[in-house]
Amino acid sequence: MLALTSLVIPVFNEADSIEPLVAEIDAALGAAGLAFEIVFVDDGSTDGSFAAMERLAAARDDVRVVRLRRNFGKAAALAHGFQAVRGDYVVTLDGDRQDDPAEIPGLIARLNEGYDLVSGWKQSRQDPLNKTVPSRFFNWTVRRTSGIPLHDFNCGLKAYRREVVDTIHVYGEQHRYIPVVAAQAGFRITEEPVSHRPRTAGKSKYGWQRYLRGYLDLLTVLFLGRYQHRPQHLFGGIGTLLILIGVLVELYLSVDKLVFGNPIGQRPLLLLGALLIIVGVQLLSLGLIGELIANSRARSGPDDAQVALVVEAGGTGASQDAAVAATPVVPGAADLS
Repeated sequence: MLALTSLVIPVFNEADSIEPLVAEIDAALGAAGLAFEIVFVDDGSTDGSFAAMERLAAARDDVRVVRLRRNFGKAAALAHGFQAVRGDYVVTLDGDRQDDPAEIPGLIARLNEGYDLVSGWKQSRQDPLNKTVPSRFFNWTVRRTSGIPLHDFNCGLKAYRREVVDTIHVYGEQHRYIPVVAAQAGFRITEEPVSHRPRTAGKSKYGWQRYLRGYLDLLTVLFLGRYQHRPQHLFGGIGTLLILIGVLVELYLSVDKLVFGNPIGQRPLLLLGALLIIVGVQLLSLGLIGELIANSRARSGPDDAQVALVVEAGGTGASQDAAVAATPVVPGAADLS
């Protein structure tokens, strides 16, 4: 039986794009012989987008619509879409028709090579400079800080094995870092060059504020990926360093006072040393509180999502969950073609 591919399409005020997009999906995936379903997520549209999606859902048995109560953002829309899918493969694309559905079979083919997530890499991006230049800096920053050598983290066109969307959790505005979160969970990721088209209807929903929010979300993703199971290694390490510096400063001042008789009561260095010790103790305490939380979570047992495959006696492979495929994973690997 053909594997079912679920297309998750978040929509916010894209009424003029919905029906042409579905027609393109029918043509592209029909020609490739792929079985598919479409899951639209209406993220609080106010322009008639929901009515257009509702008409499609009423006329077809392969279109479903999840309507959110208001605009919660792309990450929330994707999370609700992932929860609703029924397919073995999941593909996300934007509802503005800048992502070409004709690229989907190529992404699915890369999944069949053994990868767990294939991220699109937009070629000849059809956006103004005020979007492309900051985007290049954003991708360079994420690439350097995460160690994952992708070129286009924020491309909306991505393909996943079902176990990826069942395992990872995105919230806030962390949809930009799905490849990072997936790699931290041990899934194999790669990228595939895809075409990018100019917007033909509607307008962009993102402003300059997303760059500041994106920076803060990057800090969150990196912290959770590296230290959620060992927070004391971060807070305790910094706290210990500050305490040592503070103690050395106070020792220096004590020698200066007791041996050389110099007054130290009005010296700013005295307050700096005390402040370093106090902040260091606070960070150590914060790390201990984090360890208490991590310990309470660990008492419930290991995380089943960390296991890719269990080989039983006799060589029979059994996955931890029926949704998990038997493809071996390389923890933290990002393989590029």
